[in-house]
Amino acid sequence: MCDADGELFIKPCTTSEITFYESAHALHPDFSELMPLYLGSLSLSEGMTDEMIHAAIPAIVENADIPTPKKEEIQSHLHLAERPVILPEPSLQRAVTDGVTWIPSKSRKIMTDRAVVLENASFGYKKPNIMDAKLGIRLWADDAPLEKRNRFDKIATETTHMKYGFRVAGMRVYKGSTDASELDVDDYRIYDKDWGRFTVNNNNLLEKLKTFIFNEAAGIDEELGKIVAGAFASDVRRVQDVLESEESRMFSSSLLFVFEGDGEALRAAIEETSASARESVTEKASTAASGRANLRVDSGIGMGDDIGEAKKPKSAEADETSSDISDDLDEFSTMPHIYSVKLIDFAHARWTPGQGPDENVLLGVRSLAQLFEEMSQ
Repeated sequence: MCDADGELFIKPCTTSEITFYESAHALHPDFSELMPLYLGSLSLSEGMTDEMIHAAIPAIVENADIPTPKKEEIQSHLHLAERPVILPEPSLQRAVTDGVTWIPSKSRKIMTDRAVVLENASFGYKKPNIMDAKLGIRLWADDAPLEKRNRFDKIATETTHMKYGFRVAGMRVYKGSTDASELDVDDYRIYDKDWGRFTVNNNNLLEKLKTFIFNEAAGIDEELGKIVAGAFASDVRRVQDVLESEESRMFSSSLLFVFEGDGEALRAAIEETSASARESVTEKASTAASGRANLRVDSGIGMGDDIGEAKKPKSAEADETSSDISDDLDEFSTMPHIYSVKLIDFAHARWTPGQGPDENVLLGVRSLAQLFEEMSQ
């Protein structure tokens, strides 16, 4: 459910998930950057109306520990015509605690009276293409009943989870088919969870992932597709770096990929953002990187010769320069959106000091990075 003009996403969740968001924000800043922007939590009391939820949002935004430019941007949208907020109905699922029985919720509702308020990852695009990649070979948490463990293990064995450490849990692609009957009213083709389970396999995974990005019908030719794939590869390698330095465990978490699915809008956004960033930071970059006149700043995507290459700092000096440039790029929050990669779904996530990185999740992250790198070549 969304508030204001769709920039904020209000997600009902458990107390443990709220705790994970808050602890990441407070104690794990690098990890927090991988997550959707967290503004705070909201109590969903019985009988709460749309108006009551909307009335609570400004205070949550005002008290959010986020950069001032982003806070001001969100606040500027709160006065817009408010859309209805659809509250979740209470779950009627019966709790079973025998350690074996599992009663899955067909409606995917959870028993909760709390919600997190996040930035909506698909906000700001003309036609956002979205893909959910479910991570891991083991998909169940330690407290999962035996029936759930067996069910999820079967899914992992029969899908790309076992070899690649992830599966496509769903995709939404603008003009993703030349057959009009396969498109919804907004001209999107929806690939549901069954597509990722039964159509995608180890032999066709790369080709199926290409359908998410390369799409002549929407104006995304090979050049643009390679740019997007390279940007995704770079960001997923960043996710890999962070997860390799953290000690956590996550089960049934996902990487959420979003990019501008309208080819004309995508090309214009890349050109506008690249030009604006270069113009703003040329003087500082030239000073900080004396002798490196060709340093290019492009918010992660560019039209240059190194399309598709994962960009990593090569030295402490490069790290410092990158940090300085990132500060300047805060000015470009109003630039058109191009793409994003976010780690989502933390209902079964926790910090595990002393236990090392989460190799279960990292297998999927490394596989995705490699696949996007292949697509960018």
